Amino acid sequence: MTDTATQQSPARAQAPAIPPDVEHARQQVEDLVGQNRIDEAIACYRAVLVRYPNLGAVHAAIGALLRKQGHHQQALRALEQAHSLMPHEPSLNTCLAVVLQEIGRIDEATAQFRQAIALAPDEPSHYLGLVRLQSLTADDPALAALRQLAAQESRFNPSRQASLHFALGKALSDTGAPQDGFSHFLRANALRRASLSYDENAMLGAMRRVSQHFTAAAMEALPQTGHPSTQPVFIVGMPRSGSTLVEQILASHPDAYGAGEVSTLADTLKDAAQRCPAWKNPMPFAQLSEAECLATAEDYLNRMNAQAVDWTGPAPPLRMINKMLDNFAHIGLIHQLWPRARIIHTMRDPIDTCLSCFSIPFDHLDFAFDLGELGRYYRQYSALMAHWERTLPPDTILNVRYEDLVQDLPHQAQRIIAYCDLPWNPDCLRFHESRRIVRTSSLAQVRTPLYRSALRRWRPDNETLRPLLEGLGGLA
Repeated sequence: MTDTATQQSPARAQAPAIPPDVEHARQQVEDLVGQNRIDEAIACYRAVLVRYPNLGAVHAAIGALLRKQGHHQQALRALEQAHSLMPHEPSLNTCLAVVLQEIGRIDEATAQFRQAIALAPDEPSHYLGLVRLQSLTADDPALAALRQLAAQESRFNPSRQASLHFALGKALSDTGAPQDGFSHFLRANALRRASLSYDENAMLGAMRRVSQHFTAAAMEALPQTGHPSTQPVFIVGMPRSGSTLVEQILASHPDAYGAGEVSTLADTLKDAAQRCPAWKNPMPFAQLSEAECLATAEDYLNRMNAQAVDWTGPAPPLRMINKMLDNFAHIGLIHQLWPRARIIHTMRDPIDTCLSCFSIPFDHLDFAFDLGELGRYYRQYSALMAHWERTLPPDTILNVRYEDLVQDLPHQAQRIIAYCDLPWNPDCLRFHESRRIVRTSSLAQVRTPLYRSALRRWRPDNETLRPLLEGLGGLA
């Protein structure tokens, strides 16, 4: 397989001109990053360091770019150099914490967040980073500090107020006061929702139209244009449904690679639409030649293999995992492009799933900050998944229930590995020992052996949950 995604044109391969000063370098890097020319952006900043080796901010910027590329060990070294030059800059502690937590060094990441708090005790985001990695105890000074900040919250802007309430909600829930914690989650989510322009009708309408286009009859009439590769694996579902755990189990197999939540499928289809306008259609296959479909499928495979920057095998992985969860909307396209792709659907109790989503300040899930909107999104997602089950051939999708996974890990892990047509490997039961990069909200949990405390999580009373219960309808 030719890795066309990683090839550079002669113009792109040229080294960027050395900028005359740091400000010009910053502008040049911004342009290069906008064009996804990250290697050249890093080279530009490194050229600055030849002249000015003690610019901590430039070392930090290089570290951020290296992390963006997935080169976490190099990023760590660059950030440590920046920290040695700027030891009292709390943002460097948080940058170090993020890299450390993603490579599984949770205790060190926790220490960095605590150091950031010591340097800037009035910054709510530092506490939020801490509580997402570590459960606080009732006598933890960080909890007392959070309470003090909450008493003075009017001096913060809405974004920092939201971080404060998300942090306090998590901390209080961990210390045995879930009712008090949930009141802070309600406040935090209301603040976040007020800052968003989420169009619920557009979102739910788009999901409904997918099932209207991809009927069984319509799919049966389509030409057979699929790529024969068995490499693609897609994990889909709702956030907080056990998807990171499933990916970690599968990626612990020596023949599989977990790329995480990557936008590769959407990016591939977007670029394909620029070449072939038919890709803009909801169901494009009737207007495309087999060669055009195969080229797009191959482009995706090349892009995914380029994600495996730390893969050490002599050949590409046999299975390449894409855990962008909302790819559930593209399952019809996926099945047409790669009929032999594996699609794993992670599932969890609807209320537990939604309450878990409600407790986390996701960056790109605008539907998750209002209980009613969250419930209605879940119901529409569930209806679309039921449509795929009715429409696609039997056993196209493997359903994995989080509750079953927690209760019987060996059996469920073997189901997952067998479905992906891989030989069993005991490393899959030692998923928590894997050093692979994890960037999702569950990054701390998958570094520990499986636990059952998240089963049947605490719930507020039905009156408080009424918007969610009504949104879920008969699923609640």
